[in-house]
Amino acid sequence: MHALLNKKSSLPIAVKDIIIVGVGVAVVWGGLWVALGTKNPFYVVSSESMVPVLKVNDVLVVRDGGTFDDLKVGDIIVFNRPDGGDKVIVHRIAEISIGRDGDKVLRTKGDANPASIPGTDYPITRSDYIGRVVYVLPGVGLVTKIISPPVNYIIIAVILAILFFNRMGRKGKDQPPPPAASGTDSNTSPPSGQPPSA
Repeated sequence: MHALLNKKSSLPIAVKDIIIVGVGVAVVWGGLWVALGTKNPFYVVSSESMVPVLKVNDVLVVRDGGTFDDLKVGDIIVFNRPDGGDKVIVHRIAEISIGRDGDKVLRTKGDANPASIPGTDYPITRSDYIGRVVYVLPGVGLVTKIISPPVNYIIIAVILAILFFNRMGRKGKDQPPPPAASGTDSNTSPPSGQPPSA
């Protein structure tokens, strides 16, 4: 009966640990989202168009938070490809102009490209803009290639399972032994009705 009680009591603790990890991840991600003003503050460089400044597998930390109005020539930005929006691009702003409707329009160029590419580098408007690069983590994106789906989901599931079963197993070992019957000292006298051992 005591073992059954231990298993029942360890389940909520293991579930609590998993919930704490999940909430922790959500809080960190939410904090980054609020601080950087963008839903996805991380992007991985996948081409050599910005070499030597950005290399393939560099991770970019991107900030929006209303930065479109503050952009200047020379800033490195992340944006959706204006022609189709099917690809995310990271290039340097080469020119800022005002469009027919009075809104700011950007033209970018990859540092390693000989010229801007129509439909890719311009015209970039506020609706295409994702954010300005504020920090670069060199080479860290290689990890995302190694643990891409479904491998990353499997790794997360294994980690959660280890936490869960480790907590369940540890809970039973942490319990103190049941108290001895009152009036006896288990170190000095045998249980009643049995002769002392020699």
